[in-house]
Amino acid sequence: MSEKKTNSFKNSLIFPALLLGLFTLVASAMLSSGDLGTRDAIAERLAEDLQASISQVIPEDIHDNNLLEDTLRIAGPDGAELTVYQAKMGGEVAAVAFTVGEFGYSGLITSIIGIDRNGKILGVRILSHTETPGLGDKVEIAKDDWVLDFSEKSLGDPLSSQWLVKKDGGYFDQFSGATITPRAVVKSVKKGLEFFEAQKEVLLTASNPAQEVM
Repeated sequence: MSEKKTNSFKNSLIFPALLLGLFTLVASAMLSSGDLGTRDAIAERLAEDLQASISQVIPEDIHDNNLLEDTLRIAGPDGAELTVYQAKMGGEVAAVAFTVGEFGYSGLITSIIGIDRNGKILGVRILSHTETPGLGDKVEIAKDDWVLDFSEKSLGDPLSSQWLVKKDGGYFDQFSGATITPRAVVKSVKKGLEFFEAQKEVLLTASNPAQEVM
């Protein structure tokens, strides 16, 4: 191509479009390569975080199986598909763990709850929330031990009518200046206990890994 034609081509509207397209193609290839290179690492980290959270609500000495592999998928309290982690000892389900959620002051508060086969809470931990720092974030175990008050509780202890914060006439404490957040957590934990009670037969039946019951 002559120099004149080359300059003419560079000055045309086509050249910038082709150049932009080339840059976009190269950038896309680099992003795709980076995603593929980190996807496994991210998945592994998420699995580790989930395992750590489950281990806080299901004691290691009551099961001999891999909780992340022994799961049951079932319609949850809100109708959406829910993954239930079954803690088994000698093939028998000793406890289960699953997530519960309720909207607080700033958004959805997601917790994981561990319940033994008798319906008693083994532990509750907050997985995610967007509550106000310094107030609502006291539901996190790293900020306050408030969430530990759920341990050993059940639908009958306290009575069902007492599954409220004290401001509403119930059993559980609220935070100074933040009632909505603990109220939401108490409500979601009670909902989890009611779900367990309603689905106890299914939840305590040893399942094949990743079995679906919808």
